[in-house]
Amino acid sequence: MAPLLHTVTVVSTPASWPPPTAATVGGYTVGVTTGGAPRGAADGHWDLLLTCLSVYVMTGVGRLHQLFDFLNPLHLTLLSAGLATVAYMISAGPARRLRPVLRLRITRFLLAMTLWVALSIVGALWPGGAFHLLTDQFLKVVLMFVVLVGAVRGFRDVERLVFVYMLSVGIYAAVVLARFNVGGDRWRLAGLYYYDANEFGTLAVMCLPLAVYFLVRPNPLWRRLVSAGTAVVLVIGFIWTGSRGGFLAVLAVGAFLLLRFTAIRARWRILTTSLLALLFAATATDNYWKGMKTLLQPKEDYNMTDDAGRVKVWKRGVGYMLQHPVFGVGGANFPTAEGTLSPLAAEALLGRPVKWSVAHNSFLQVGAELGIPGLIFFLGMFGSAFAALKRVQRNRAVQPPGARSPPAAQLAQALMAALIAYIVGGFFLALAYHELLYTLVALVAALQKVVGPPPLRRVPRPLVQRA
Repeated sequence: MAPLLHTVTVVSTPASWPPPTAATVGGYTVGVTTGGAPRGAADGHWDLLLTCLSVYVMTGVGRLHQLFDFLNPLHLTLLSAGLATVAYMISAGPARRLRPVLRLRITRFLLAMTLWVALSIVGALWPGGAFHLLTDQFLKVVLMFVVLVGAVRGFRDVERLVFVYMLSVGIYAAVVLARFNVGGDRWRLAGLYYYDANEFGTLAVMCLPLAVYFLVRPNPLWRRLVSAGTAVVLVIGFIWTGSRGGFLAVLAVGAFLLLRFTAIRARWRILTTSLLALLFAATATDNYWKGMKTLLQPKEDYNMTDDAGRVKVWKRGVGYMLQHPVFGVGGANFPTAEGTLSPLAAEALLGRPVKWSVAHNSFLQVGAELGIPGLIFFLGMFGSAFAALKRVQRNRAVQPPGARSPPAAQLAQALMAALIAYIVGGFFLALAYHELLYTLVALVAALQKVVGPPPLRRVPRPLVQRA
C-alpha cells in the first residue's frame, strides 16, 4: 500500500467578498469575486469604527471643526482618531486583521519613511522641530493610515470613506464660498481656515475625479445629486483660489478624465468634462485669466527672479539635500535651513530681513528634510500606489458578468486621477506631511486590500493510506 499525499487549497478572502467561483492556476484553486457584496455581507452596514473614521476624515481633511466654532472645543480629530484606534483593536473578524495591511507595499514604504523621520531628529538643525513633526503629526497620520486600511471590510466600505473624503472637502468649499468673497481689488481668496488658497485649490482638484466617480455610479440617486452639488462648489471654490499650480493640476486631471478614464464610457467622459469646462468658463473672471496668463510669461514672474521665489528656493533646497544626503536637515527643518544655511542667512547679520521659507515643493521638502533615502521612500509610496491601482483595473474578476465598467476599476481610476492632482499641485506646495495626502493613499491601499488578488497557500491533508 503506497501512501498518497493529497493537498487542498485554502483561499483567504475578505469576509465581504461574495462566494467565489473556482479557477485553477498553476495547481492552485483561485477564488474570484464578482465585485458586488451580497446582502448580509460584512460591509453591508455602518458600524462604530467606520463612523469614527468618517469623523476623523471630516475633521482631519475637511477641517469641519474649524469651520464651526462650537465644534472646536470638542477636539474631534483627536477624539475620533482615538476612538477609531480602540475600536479597531477590539474588532474581530478576518476582514480586519492587521497582517494584510502590513503586507501591502504601500504600507512598507510609509513605515520606512516614518523611521527616517525619526532618524532625522538626531542630526536635525532644530531637533525640536523634527521631534514635533514626528510626535504631533506624522505618527498620527501613519497610525490612522493603518487603522483606515485595516478597518475596511469590503468594497462598499471603501466607497463610503471615499465619499466622506469628497464630501468633507465639498463642505469646506461651500463654507468658504458662503463666508468669503472675491471682487474688486481682491480676485482670489485669502485668509482661509487652515489651508491657504493654493493648498485648497489643489485639494479641490484632487476631489473632482472622486465626484465624477459618484456621478456616474447609478445608485443611490441622493449620492449622485450630492456629488453633482459638490462638483459645482469645488469648481467655483477652485477658481476663487486663483491658484496657478492648481490650474496646472486641473489641466492634468481634465486630460486624464477625458483620455485615460477608460473605465467610464466615452460619452460619459465627454459629457462630464464638457459640463465642468462650461462651469469653469462661466465662473472664471477676467482677473482670473489675467492671473493664469502669467504662466505663459515665466521670466517676468517673481518666482523666477526673486530670491524668495520658488525657483531659487528649489535650487537652495537641492543644495541642502546634497549637503545632507542621508538624513537631511531634519523633518520640518526646511525653514530653519533657509534661515541658517542659505547664502541669504548672512544678510540677517547686516540687519536685513530674511524669509525662513518653506520648500514650496512636496518632493523637494522630503528630499531636503529627510535626505535621499527619505525621498526614495516617498516616491516609492506613490509608485506602489499607482501599481496597486493598475492591478485593481486589470483584475477582471471584480467585474460582474456582462458589465462594461466595473465599479472597482472606475474607483481605481478616480483615485489615480486624484493622486495625479496631488503630484502636479504638490510640486508647487509643501504638503508632504498633510492628512489630505495620507488619507488618500490609505483609500488606495484599502481598495487594493479588498479587491486585490487573494493570497494563496497550500494546506496538506493527513496522509491517506490506499487499500
